[in-house]
Amino acid sequence: MFSFFKKKSPPPAAVPSTAPPAPAADAVPAPVPGGGLIGSALVTPIAMPAPGAVPPERERWLGKLQAGLRKTGSSISTVFTGSRIDDALYEDLETALLMADAGTKATEHLLADVKRRVREGGMTHPVAVKNALVDAIAQLLKPLEQPLVIGQYQPTVIMVTGVNGAGKTTSIGKLTRHLATEGASVLLAAADTFRAAAREQLSVWADRNTVEIVSQEGGDPAAVSFDAVSAGKARGKDVVLVDTAGRLPTQLHLMEELRKIKRVVQKADATAPHEVLLVIDGNTGQNALAQVKAFDDTLQLTGLIVTKLDGTAKGGVLAAIALWARERALASPALRPVSVYFIGVGEQLEDLETFNAREFAQALLG
Repeated sequence: MFSFFKKKSPPPAAVPSTAPPAPAADAVPAPVPGGGLIGSALVTPIAMPAPGAVPPERERWLGKLQAGLRKTGSSISTVFTGSRIDDALYEDLETALLMADAGTKATEHLLADVKRRVREGGMTHPVAVKNALVDAIAQLLKPLEQPLVIGQYQPTVIMVTGVNGAGKTTSIGKLTRHLATEGASVLLAAADTFRAAAREQLSVWADRNTVEIVSQEGGDPAAVSFDAVSAGKARGKDVVLVDTAGRLPTQLHLMEELRKIKRVVQKADATAPHEVLLVIDGNTGQNALAQVKAFDDTLQLTGLIVTKLDGTAKGGVLAAIALWARERALASPALRPVSVYFIGVGEQLEDLETFNAREFAQALLG
C-alpha cells in the first residue's frame, strides 16, 4: 500500500475530572518505529504489511504487473530454456538485456553480477542463472525503492512535470486518489496553461477525487503555482500538487519556465517544492533516461513515476535509470537521491502503485 506520514489527531478539548491526569507539559511522546517528531506533533507511518504477508489488493496488483511486463520478460526468459551454462547463454542474455533497453552500462553491470553469483553459488543449470538475474536486478533497483513522505511539511508541495503524452496529468489524478484514500487533504494547481483542455482535464480528476483546484484560464503558470501554494497554506491542506506543462527537454524556453515555477513556489514557501517528480513513459526506453537526465539538470529531481509499462518491451530501462541514479549519488552527494515512487500498468485509478524492487524483478522474469 501507499506509505506516508500523517500528524497525530489533536487531543480532546475537555477531560472529565475522573479521567487520569494529563501528561506534564514538557513530556515528549515516544516516537514509533519509522516515525518521528514534527515540532511537538507526533507523526507515524501508515502501517505496512508484515514481511511475507501480502494483502489481496497487492496480490491483484502483482498479477497486473506480471502481465504488464510480459513483453519485456518473455524475451529475456527464453535465454534460460537450454540445458547448460556457457558463453552462448551469456551472449544471448546480453542481447536480451540490450533489446529490453537496459542500456550498455547496466547490461555490463548485471552480467558481471550474474556471473559472480553463478560462480560463487556453484550453479550448473540455466534456471539458477535466471534466479541469479532476479537477485541482481532487485539489488540494483533497491536504492530506487523509497516511500513518498507526506506530513513533514504542511502543505507538502509536489511539483510534477514530464513530456507531453507521458501520462502526467492522469498520474496526478491517480496520485490524488492514493492521497485522498489515505485521508490526506489535497489541493491541485492547474499550472499547465499551455495545453488546450489541460485545465479541464485536471478539473475532472479533482471532481472524481472530491478535492479542490486552483486554476486560471490562460494564466501565468508560475502565478497559478504561487496562488495554489499560498491557498494550501491558508486552508491547512496536507498536499499541494502542481501540474506543470508538458515539454521536451530541447524546448529551452519551456525548461526555463519550469525553473521560474520552482523559484516562484519558493517565494510562497521557502522550503518548497518538497518533491519534484518526473513522469516518464516506459515505452520510450533509453529516451526516458535522457529525459530524466535533462529534467534533473533543470530541476534536481527527487522522484519518478514510470507509466505505461504494460505496453512496452523496454522495461529494462529501469536498470539504466538505477545505474544513473547510483552514479549521480556518488558524483553529487549533496543532492537528494532520486527514487521511483510509483509505476503504472493500466488506465484505471488503481493501476498506479508503489514501486518495489524485488516485486518488479520477479514480475519481469515471470
